[in-house]
Amino acid sequence: MAELRYIAIEGVIGAGKSSLARKLADKLSANLIMEEFEENPFLEKFYDDRKRYAFQTQMFFLINRFKQQQQLNQQELFSNCMVSDYIFQKDKIFAYLNLTGEELKLYETIFPLLERDIPQPDLVIFLQSSIDRLAENIKTRGRKYERNLTRAYLSELSEAYNNFFFKYNNTPLLIVNTSEIDFVNREEDFDELYAQVFREDRGFIEYFNPESKG
Repeated sequence: MAELRYIAIEGVIGAGKSSLARKLADKLSANLIMEEFEENPFLEKFYDDRKRYAFQTQMFFLINRFKQQQQLNQQELFSNCMVSDYIFQKDKIFAYLNLTGEELKLYETIFPLLERDIPQPDLVIFLQSSIDRLAENIKTRGRKYERNLTRAYLSELSEAYNNFFFKYNNTPLLIVNTSEIDFVNREEDFDELYAQVFREDRGFIEYFNPESKG
């Protein structure tokens, strides 16, 4: 198995991407790359009115993610390991879900120009979860701009993520069902997941479905 120097974590809003990224980075003494979603001035407006603010929100994220990802090539020179709570390609999931018509055509023109120089992770971890668990996690963390997130949008987003990763073959992929575990508050759950990430015989694409021990 190739050395894991760059691990990226993905999943629907509320799946635990950032929490897992922090725990992995801490355990590995790795450089942590976090998505800067709170800097997007359109995000709260988007959750209030998706159709009106979709393009502004999407383009801000696209450019911001591109700038951040460009820096990874330089950081790689000074870090033994990097852990990120997103992949650049995830931008397309939201674009195809929220943009239409001429806005989507413009996006499709710009995205490939930015994508071609983005570094690829050595492993992507995709966190799957039930809608109930996602909604519970979002409610628990209580972010103001997420207060108007609907279950319908979470369902749309979850389906879009599943479709994206069903076809994904850019890098090694570990799909983890997190509906019944709590890797944030139960160290045994985190340790079991960590062991799967660094398993010597892990294949190019694998699915991990741990059972609840709580």
